Amino acid sequence: MQRGAATRGKMARQVAGAEAIEIKATIPDHQIDAALGRFGLTTRNDEERYIYFFDTPELGLLQAGMILRARRVVGDQHDSTVKLRPVAPEDVAKKWQKFPDFKIEADASEKGVVKSASFTMPVAKGVIKRIADGKRPIAKLFTKEQEEFLMAMANRSVDYAGLSVLGPLKAQRWKFEDKACPWPITAELWTREDKDRLMEVSIKAPVVQAAVAIGGFMAFLAEVGAEHDVEQQTKTRWALDYYAARLRR
Repeated sequence: MQRGAATRGKMARQVAGAEAIEIKATIPDHQIDAALGRFGLTTRNDEERYIYFFDTPELGLLQAGMILRARRVVGDQHDSTVKLRPVAPEDVAKKWQKFPDFKIEADASEKGVVKSASFTMPVAKGVIKRIADGKRPIAKLFTKEQEEFLMAMANRSVDYAGLSVLGPLKAQRWKFEDKACPWPITAELWTREDKDRLMEVSIKAPVVQAAVAIGGFMAFLAEVGAEHDVEQQTKTRWALDYYAARLRR
């Protein structure tokens, strides 16, 4: 009893200040087809996206905890995101939380919990493609408010002229329910230009459910036979390492 209370107390401290917790696990390539079949996920019921990142060939922004990203969502709104990880929620000014697509989340895996802050804004259709083709500057993707957020939190501005377009990756996304899991599940399958794939499955839960959600979701994955990626790669690192290496070559 005391051990359980101590575990819950430790988890409460780790997620303090976050609005929600997202528990993630990656599925290795050789298990992806089995996972898609197990959950009935196909190209007929997915949401198709194209993901672009912006960084230096040496991944200077990523090393500083900054992620700049744009998404083209087929048949839906396109957007751009600036993300900082890790963050201390108490250092984030309340004024940013008035924006509907600003969020502070705790990302959890078997490796631990990391808190992040992300700020997403809509992008007009056609803009991302023109930027990827070099017809418009990368700076046009991000708003004054997003730039002010980065300056306030990271104490630095972004030299857009020194950034390169990394990607795009094709992303297929599904949201579904399984009777064996108490929380709705999101699955996202990313495919790089070299056809290598990475699949991430995740759930979101209120922070008060953090400890039980982590344990319950990992138990669910084991029950359905999912084999976790032992390296627990994040999708972002997996993508950026590949495209940055191509730039350096």
